[in-house]
Amino acid sequence: MSKFYRLLLMFVAFALFTTNLFAQLPECPLRPKPGGALINPPDIFSQNGVLSAAFTMRSSFDAEGYLHVCYNFDSSSTGRVEAPTLRVNPGDQLMLQLTNRLTYNPPAPPRGQAHRPVMAMPARGTSNDPCTGGTMVATSTNVHFHGLNIPPKCHQDEVIQTDIENTDPPFQYSVQIPKNDSPGMFWYHPHLHGFATVQVNGGAPGALIVGGMEKVKPQVSGLPERVFVIRQQFTDPNKWLGGTNQLTINYHQAIAPLGASPVITMKPGAKEFWRVANASNQAFLALQVQFGTVPQPLELIALDGIPVTNSTQVTTIQLPPAGRAEFIVQGPPSNTAASFWQSGVDTGPIGNANPPQQLATIETSANAQEPPALPPAPATPETSPQRFAGLAGLTPTAQRKLYFAEATNGSAGPTEFFIALDGQTPKVFNVDEPPSIVTKVGAVEDWTIENRTGEDHAFHIHQVHFLFLAVNGVPLKDQELRDTVIVPYWDGKSPYPSVKVRMDFRDPEIAGTFVYHCHVLDHEDGGMMEKIKVEPN
Repeated sequence: MSKFYRLLLMFVAFALFTTNLFAQLPECPLRPKPGGALINPPDIFSQNGVLSAAFTMRSSFDAEGYLHVCYNFDSSSTGRVEAPTLRVNPGDQLMLQLTNRLTYNPPAPPRGQAHRPVMAMPARGTSNDPCTGGTMVATSTNVHFHGLNIPPKCHQDEVIQTDIENTDPPFQYSVQIPKNDSPGMFWYHPHLHGFATVQVNGGAPGALIVGGMEKVKPQVSGLPERVFVIRQQFTDPNKWLGGTNQLTINYHQAIAPLGASPVITMKPGAKEFWRVANASNQAFLALQVQFGTVPQPLELIALDGIPVTNSTQVTTIQLPPAGRAEFIVQGPPSNTAASFWQSGVDTGPIGNANPPQQLATIETSANAQEPPALPPAPATPETSPQRFAGLAGLTPTAQRKLYFAEATNGSAGPTEFFIALDGQTPKVFNVDEPPSIVTKVGAVEDWTIENRTGEDHAFHIHQVHFLFLAVNGVPLKDQELRDTVIVPYWDGKSPYPSVKVRMDFRDPEIAGTFVYHCHVLDHEDGGMMEKIKVEPN
């Protein structure tokens, strides 16, 4: 455990409110028991160019000891639900009101055992303005609209200073979806530095989909659409490196063979369009659909919310934490054993375990209730230029080298996490330090990011997508736009592994200060994050 977390545990009193207060507050909705049919999360659609919704963030512990953190949405038609899918179109306005009522009160512990501590941190400032820092304790929060290319401003997509406390009135997010944004799958999640891990592990994240995929990828037209959000949950929010760790899919526990798997029911041989978000804290996924034990071809349509240049057939799709994939699946014939798998990822000698795990079984029925289908494709596919168009053909204005590093104080000491510019002394992220990188609107930069540690990392930058150019100096055959990529672990003797990406800072809307970091969130919370400032022209 890092020095950062050892200090946090000294301040547990910030997070433990009285049992009486907790009893007066509604808890998170009940989550499914093992097994059962997988259905899409509830949807909220924009109307007349606006999606307006009000969320209340709450927390509770279930009977098994898992912490639940939930974005509650109250609907007259469905009652209370959590983490609905937000569905917008390019050019729409997203109006999201967030009321924070986090408490973290655990249930009474078994006889003879102490309460489970929950992390908090001391006050960082005295301001009560949610846009200027505040006290940033474990019961504070904010929202990051992951992958959306929107301004790093308070009330839009700013996470360095935005701090919504559980005593604040409702906080209004107002986000303009760019008219030239690509259709695809994005997601929203808490991003309060120091506490992102706890809140994401509690299950808060949800999907956000920008409509119109059938306009640029006609092969998905009319296909039933499934939305899967893969999360993790831990019995102790302070021990995500140990204890009980479970993957969930749409909140159904994926625990086979210890318990029943969730069930996906399809018509025999039917094609469907699947959209999968890796909303876990630390799980690197290798997704497969298997008939028996044989991986089946999947037609890749989009990655990280951006349609791929050339739709390709693959049998395995690797997703880092925060990655998304959209693909066409053809269901099994009748009476064929089939399943949806995380087939396992080696994340390095000091990496977290990512073993094979069946996520769901796939059953066929001629009477299967299919999810809603995408609209028909227009007569002429969409051809207007979209954001980041032409990036591959541009000459970079700057070259930079960055690296991931870790430092351990003795064989059993705390670990510190860094992401640093080559030639600089690495340091743990400090929100009050100046940006590590300063550039200007209009810049196009090539960044090489090395991994000098024995575990995989997931590089992510806010506000922009980048072109994924090369791994270990070898150009990729298919260079696609991404917002999160795996940087492979170092074996301790070979040259440092690296990825090369092309950053696009041409859009004046993203001027401001924002962050880049490892999206293994306990690494980010522990210091593996830095700031970049994009100055206006």
